Amino acid sequence: MTTARAVGLGDLLRDAPPRAGRTRVIGIDGRSGAGKTTLAGHLGVHLAAPVVSLEDLYGGWDGLTAGIERLVAQVLTPLAAGRPARVPRFDWVSSVWLAPRMLVAGDLLVVEGVGCGARAAARFLSVLVWIEEPEDRRRARALARDGDTYAPHWDGWAAQEDDLLARERTWSRADVVLPGPPEDAPCRAE
Repeated sequence: MTTARAVGLGDLLRDAPPRAGRTRVIGIDGRSGAGKTTLAGHLGVHLAAPVVSLEDLYGGWDGLTAGIERLVAQVLTPLAAGRPARVPRFDWVSSVWLAPRMLVAGDLLVVEGVGCGARAAARFLSVLVWIEEPEDRRRARALARDGDTYAPHWDGWAAQEDDLLARERTWSRADVVLPGPPEDAPCRAE
């Protein structure tokens, strides 16, 4: 199912105009645990395109807004200008920033994470996908994936998502709205 979605979304992206310089960017947004990372992994493989995960850009459990700002300033704006991007990388285990990953402007890019469809970033997106999933399934997927690390932060992160989505209404601007993956799907594409 996810591979079929990737094929359809890949076709949609290839037909869309580039909005980040020459780069066509697809943003896969949705709340935590909706299946964004899994879909992005399949799409990246299908398109042979790099994937940028906002998880690398948040900088910690209180960093949702800062992650969006980093995406725009350090990834999308340089690519739109035809310059390489320096993609930030946060190490969640040691709570430190690692050396950024260099990303050269190419034809296609997949960006995934809560907030990648925020208005500040959306102007660079050729296609915006929203994944809609009920909270109980999202929570079960997220905790199965990140377990004890995420559990104490679920409510605080959800509150940040609530605030962001109340302002942004990202789903209402999406080009495509998809349901989450089937219940038996793995949490991440490997």
